[in-house]
Amino acid sequence: MNKLTTAAQMVAQLRDGMTIGIGGWGPRRKPMALIREILRSDLKDLTIVTYGGADVGMLCAAGKVKKLVFAFVSLDFIPLEPYFRQAREKGNLEVMEIDEGMLLLGLRAAAWGCPYIPTQVGLGTDVLKHNPDLKVIDSPYDDKEWVAMPALKLDAALIHVDHADERGVCQISGPDHYMDDWFVRAADKSFASCDKLVQSDHFYKPEVARQVFWERSLTTAVCEIAGGAHPTSCPPFYGIDNGHFLAYNKTAKEGGFSAYSDKYISQKTELDYQDLVGGIDAITQIPQTRY
Repeated sequence: MNKLTTAAQMVAQLRDGMTIGIGGWGPRRKPMALIREILRSDLKDLTIVTYGGADVGMLCAAGKVKKLVFAFVSLDFIPLEPYFRQAREKGNLEVMEIDEGMLLLGLRAAAWGCPYIPTQVGLGTDVLKHNPDLKVIDSPYDDKEWVAMPALKLDAALIHVDHADERGVCQISGPDHYMDDWFVRAADKSFASCDKLVQSDHFYKPEVARQVFWERSLTTAVCEIAGGAHPTSCPPFYGIDNGHFLAYNKTAKEGGFSAYSDKYISQKTELDYQDLVGGIDAITQIPQTRY
């Protein structure tokens, strides 16, 4: 029942060409320590499925992504992630750009073992024009047309949670767990990093148990990385590091991703990275993000 491992051991289970779902939402609760570990690896030709943020931008800038299935790639106050923007403008990516709800339906179809889920979302829009693989079908019960949103089956899902135990029980106590449970259910394997590893009796309280959104049997492995979502947020521990993102965004025009990577990622450990941004104490002092 002990599923504890390391970020490096998780990434070692991934293979070139895999379809990988990344949990979180834009600049919120992204498994950034796992992303940094992928950036240090030789992995390539990945298909990434996500509601994207800097995870997508960094992977694109490093040449790791062959295809991207997404609804948006944003840092919120920086509306368009800078390195994703560069990759799109250069035509370096094969893309499937769809509505946020359609992406959710694709994950649900995969989780339920269905080839597709019918939806009216996308009808009469350029979503169909720019995604010729999407099919429109006739209802067997009336004369209406439906978009058949195909299943988005994942080889692996990467997520970050605030608390977990060694059995793979994961807690998301922030105000929104986004679609992380569907990423997990749509994947053959699910790898979770957590800010804090706890004893199993942590989950015995009803208010905590209600913040567990999937069965522990669906979690393949867990690793503890305090600050592992930085520079994205991870309530209740820390908010979005807007200052870091401003500096990151600036590198897209001055120095390029190699300048950012050389400073923070390449030939570095996660502890090196955290030391460069002030250490875990500085990370946990970042104010919670309010909207």
